[in-house]
Amino acid sequence: MATVHEAQLTPSKLDLVADWIGDQRWYGGPLRPRLRRLDSWRLDDPEGEVGIETLVLLDESTPTPVVYQVPLTYRGAPLPGAEAALVGEMEHSVLGHRWVYDAPHDPVYVTQLLALLRRRVEAQAGSVSDTVDPDIVGAPHPAWSHDPVVASSRVLTGEQSNTSIIIETAAETGAPVILKVFRTLSPGENPDITLQGALAASHSPFVPASVGHVAGAWQRPEGDGGREMGQLAFAQEYLEGTTDAWRVCLRLAAEGTDFTERARELGRVTAQVHSTLARALPTAAPTADDIVRRVAAMRRRAAMAMSEVPGLAAHSAALDTVWSAAEQASWPALQRIHGDLHLGQVLDVPDRGWVLIDFEGEPLRPLAERNDLDSPLRDVAGVLRSLDYAAGTVARAEPTTDVRRWCTDAQTAFLDGYADVGVDPRSHGPLLTAFVLDKALYEVVYEARKRPTWLGLPTDAIDRLLQEARS
Repeated sequence: MATVHEAQLTPSKLDLVADWIGDQRWYGGPLRPRLRRLDSWRLDDPEGEVGIETLVLLDESTPTPVVYQVPLTYRGAPLPGAEAALVGEMEHSVLGHRWVYDAPHDPVYVTQLLALLRRRVEAQAGSVSDTVDPDIVGAPHPAWSHDPVVASSRVLTGEQSNTSIIIETAAETGAPVILKVFRTLSPGENPDITLQGALAASHSPFVPASVGHVAGAWQRPEGDGGREMGQLAFAQEYLEGTTDAWRVCLRLAAEGTDFTERARELGRVTAQVHSTLARALPTAAPTADDIVRRVAAMRRRAAMAMSEVPGLAAHSAALDTVWSAAEQASWPALQRIHGDLHLGQVLDVPDRGWVLIDFEGEPLRPLAERNDLDSPLRDVAGVLRSLDYAAGTVARAEPTTDVRRWCTDAQTAFLDGYADVGVDPRSHGPLLTAFVLDKALYEVVYEARKRPTWLGLPTDAIDRLLQEARS
């Protein structure tokens, strides 16, 4: 059981984290945050050598405060090979000098977090010794038949919003798994867990199998004594030897190699995933109020994009025509969808084909909105825009390469494949146009904030899409 010492720490945990967090890719605030501790919980090291603590911190340095999950390990000696994961060093008045690490890089934390997820161990209170924390619980997925034991682990590099850990398991305990630690916490269900869990329970071959998740609670930021409930981590099957569809398309577009059959296959897979989600989770016929509310969100997105790129204001009247047509259009049933489907969220798995991953939805949208029922046309639009992005990326690198025909053929084949299984998206022409433009406007906001040099891709696409809509 975890022992909590009454000790003086120099520097404090908050000061240590505040000096480190600004350099992390998943942190969305300024270089120097203003942190307040909301909660914490611990895991036991069976050997009694490593302290394992997860801090739940509120960053109040931005107009909309954000809750972050920061798991740490405390060691009495440096962890070999983990220099890049060192958060800092501190003096502990009871235990002496301590090295503090970003816990996903520490194999002791990974082993114990996976054990918690599979309910082999219990979480401990952060401030009281030898006390179980009943608010932090593991939830094994019933469709996962193995109980994985960690043989080795490594952190996946390059992620923007979470930290994913690739875990090689002991041979007798099943296939490798990927364990995702959510860095930004929000109350409510994480759609990545809900949707992939529902698809896994339906034995869909088009998503990785779910291993389970960890749910928890933390003090409300308002300090009124209330608690918020959310999900903290998620594990699923790790598919080895894969390439994402984005890289596949970049290579084929640059070579001028036909992609139509694979694009058609991706359309079929997307429609089959939508069909399974519609059977497994609630659906609803859109009401007039539903349509007005969703089109209003498109208008807000356009206004946000214009504030980031004032030159887009020249398209204001044309966009208003598109939004008005969307309000008058016939909408398909609303259902749960991927929410941020693009080529980077699709894996090409040997002997299995296309597999969809990362069902969290667009990271710039609030969690409640990402959990809402939506139109499957949003996912269709996401793939159409991603194919255009791949072609545009190749054209940027090789301006003499003509990739527009490659892109048009791939988009047509994708729509044909979707129509093989579901309703042809082109039967909702004005509405599909609205969703494609809405996605391009989201990309404008994202690129303006994250990669300004890429802004030309979505802005050029908006010009082209509006010209096509007028014709």
